[in-house]
Amino acid sequence: LVLATLYIIYIAVASGIKKDLAPPLPADALQVPKGEMAPLLLRSFFPPVFLIALVKGSILFGFATPSEAGAVGAGGATLLAWINGRLKKEMTVAVCQSSGLTVSFIFFIIITATCFALVFRSLGGDDIIEELIHEAGLTPWGLLFLIMGIVFILGFFLDWVEITLIILPVFAPIVVGLEFGDHVPTENRAMIYWFTVLVAINLQTSFLTPPFGYALFYLKGIAPREVKLGSIYKGIIPFVILQLIALILVISYPSVALWLPGLG
Repeated sequence: LVLATLYIIYIAVASGIKKDLAPPLPADALQVPKGEMAPLLLRSFFPPVFLIALVKGSILFGFATPSEAGAVGAGGATLLAWINGRLKKEMTVAVCQSSGLTVSFIFFIIITATCFALVFRSLGGDDIIEELIHEAGLTPWGLLFLIMGIVFILGFFLDWVEITLIILPVFAPIVVGLEFGDHVPTENRAMIYWFTVLVAINLQTSFLTPPFGYALFYLKGIAPREVKLGSIYKGIIPFVILQLIALILVISYPSVALWLPGLG
C-alpha cells in the first residue's frame, strides 16, 4: 500500500508537470454509445476487478493462504478466458508448459537453497557470522543497514527467490535477537514481521534493477519496437528511488508494517 501510494503520487505529479508522459486518449476512443457501455463494463471491467479483489481479499482477511488464493486466481483467469472465447488448445498447452517449467525452477532453487542452509548451519556458519558481527562492533542499526545493503546489491545479480532462501535463514535469527529499544516492539513476533517486510520491500528493487530485472524485460517484450532498453533503464530510476523511500519509511516507522499483522 505504501509503494502503491508513492507510485500514484509520483505518476500524478509527473504527468501533471509533463503532459506528454500521460497523453489523453484519442477522442474517438472515448466515444462509446450508451447502449454498449454496460455490456462493455460487464464483459471487460468487472470480471477481472472482481477476480483481483477475490484473490487479494482472501489473503488479507485470512480466508486463504497465498498458494490457495493463487489457485483461485488461476482458475478464475481460465474461466474468464473460456467465457471470452480465448481459451484455445495451443494457448492452454503453452501455459501448462510454462507453468511446469517455472514451478520446477522454483522447487529446484528451494531444494538447493535448503541444502545450502543445512550445510551452512551444520558447519557452524551462524556462529561464525555472529562472531564476525561481534568483532566488527556493529550496532543493531549498523547491522540492519548492512543487511539491507547486501540485499539491494544482490538484487542486481540474483533472483528474488535465491536471495530470500539464502539471506533470510542466515540473518533472520540474528536480527530477531537484536534490541532496538522502544522503536520496535519485542512481543508477538513483531521483530520478524518488521524485518521480513523490510526484505520484501528491498527485493522489489530486484525486479527493476539491471541487468537481470524481470520487469524490464517484460516491459521490453510488450513495448513498441522504437522503445529502446536504455530508455526503459532511465524510466525505472524514479521507481527504484520510490522503493528506497518506502524502505526508509518502514525502517523509520515500523507501525506502517506492523498494523496489519496486529489485527490478527
